[in-house]
Amino acid sequence: MSKIRHRKLAERKRRIASRLRERHWPEQPRPMFTASNIHYELADRDRGLGEGGIAAMHLLARRVGLVQRIDERLHVLKRHVPYHESDHVLNLAYNILSGGTCLDDLELRRNDEVYLDALGAQRIPDPTTAGDFCRRFAEADVLALMEAINRTRMDVWRQQDQGFFREAFIDADGHIAETQGECKEGIGLSYDGCWGYHPLIVSLANTAEPLYVVNRSGNRPSHEGAAQWLDRAATLCCEAGFRKITFRGDTDFSQTASLDGWHKQGRRFIFGFDAVATLVERANELPETAWKPLPHEAKSQIKTEPRARRENVKEQIVQEKGFENLRLLGEAVAEFEHAPVACCRSYRMIVVRKHLSVERGQEWLFDDYRYFFYITNDRRSTADQVVGLAHGRCDQENLIEQLKNGVHALRMPVGDLVSNWAYMVMASLAWTLKAWFALLLPARGRWKKQHAQQKASVLRMEFKRFVNAFVRVPVQVVRSGRRILLRLLSWNPWQVVLLRGAEALRHPLRC
Repeated sequence: MSKIRHRKLAERKRRIASRLRERHWPEQPRPMFTASNIHYELADRDRGLGEGGIAAMHLLARRVGLVQRIDERLHVLKRHVPYHESDHVLNLAYNILSGGTCLDDLELRRNDEVYLDALGAQRIPDPTTAGDFCRRFAEADVLALMEAINRTRMDVWRQQDQGFFREAFIDADGHIAETQGECKEGIGLSYDGCWGYHPLIVSLANTAEPLYVVNRSGNRPSHEGAAQWLDRAATLCCEAGFRKITFRGDTDFSQTASLDGWHKQGRRFIFGFDAVATLVERANELPETAWKPLPHEAKSQIKTEPRARRENVKEQIVQEKGFENLRLLGEAVAEFEHAPVACCRSYRMIVVRKHLSVERGQEWLFDDYRYFFYITNDRRSTADQVVGLAHGRCDQENLIEQLKNGVHALRMPVGDLVSNWAYMVMASLAWTLKAWFALLLPARGRWKKQHAQQKASVLRMEFKRFVNAFVRVPVQVVRSGRRILLRLLSWNPWQVVLLRGAEALRHPLRC
């Protein structure tokens, strides 16, 4: 970063730190918000944009070759008058990155002249045209779009160091996307009585990237078709250079018919397994010496003064009302060999026994034991390590939450299953661009450790926080000749990271 930029950032940081410094305030005669004589005027030549970071996202899409790949692989439009396929796809992703939550928010973007200038566009598709584009998709077109994104994803991964490719953890899970629409083709009644769709999300846990998003009717089971999409994801990761592959999923994704094939291919799997009566009986028959206490992960170390623990209000209400309450007294882990019916060989069955106390109010009723099973072909890790890896899959719930309520990719705004599938893929691209921006942040030189910490923080950042820190950045947009200049008008703590990332994107990727 140039010395002038560094000096300006330091001065802006100093000014805000001075205003927010610790002070011993005397009694104030009036509220802090004192502005009263407020007027609005129209600027003559100066033009500003509240979402100044969107230009950096477009620079990212162009630098990694996403624009070119989408136009090469996706052929939905017969004629480009005036938009190309990449224009439509990125239009939806940029709308979400700019804070939009639905198709109608595109109308705000297309009427913002400065927004158009920041992207170098004369115009962008309106909400009706965007919805029509989604309806043009066939299933093969959605797959072509996902593969175009994944080919680009591989180029981004190749910019990482060798430690990144040690092992790929591929998670699979389903989610009920409820919709109140009555005329949406392909909807179904789910197991919990909700009308909607049941998309499958296959993700890379290392970077929390959705590799494949597959839409299905709401009445389909979670695991349906998961094996083929896990295989696709594994092929993608192997081609990218990952040295090991691990599949993870909950009890709905045990995929017993595919376990032997994955074992022969050298792919590790850790799946939850239903606690059927035969397995519970075998667990009860294990000698007490086979059980070992399950260690818990150490809590994060408190860097400041520890605070007194607050009272458990919920627990008090449960006791006062006399509700039945389950209290965990301890956990133990054991293992035995088990050969599922669909398999030709046996695998390790790790079982966790939870010792529970069943109480009503403050009265103890009885002790209960519940079992949780995990099947794996991992012979090297200890039983408690396998359980820890299986629990790591729960982080995918955070990804699904971000896709649902952060990116709003599961809103199902169009009229049928395939068009809503296409919208999900294009909307989830906004989250993918966030991950790519984090992965391409340079971490080398004198400040390598600090930059690596910033990189990890941006990668794990919630979508709303990322948008507020990196996209909703007020700028002045100046077009001069062939250059689009964006002048930052305010300061936030992540601005130095934005500038460093934008500077890195001006250079070509490593082959």
